[in-house]
Amino acid sequence: QVQLVESGGGLVQAGGSLRLSCVASGRTFSDYSVGWFRQPTGKEREFVAAANWSGRSTVYGASVKGRFTISRDDAKNTVYLQMNRLKPEDTAVYFCAADEDALWEGSTAMLTVTYDYWGQGTQVTVSS
Repeated sequence: QVQLVESGGGLVQAGGSLRLSCVASGRTFSDYSVGWFRQPTGKEREFVAAANWSGRSTVYGASVKGRFTISRDDAKNTVYLQMNRLKPEDTAVYFCAADEDALWEGSTAMLTVTYDYWGQGTQVTVSS
């Protein structure tokens, strides 16, 4: 089992940047694929980005592709989400998630049901 704790959220102006971190504890973090999702107030949780166990394979949601980057540092048991050129519509609670299945496919990595463990979320607010 693994526990996930996100940090790095906050208030930023449109066009600015933030880097979210998700620290894992428990089992060996390199065994897991990871993902980031977000949930705007009153809306469903949506896919943002995902990376396989090595970090070499990644996939992004259409609305963030080219602006956000997912990366991982297994030595630090941490996955990051670098968010650039932020827009007001990026405002949401951001969650990281971990998948213990060794088989990774980009299509299934976009689905919330793929993931076994979730963090508590961190709020990102982008002002116009």
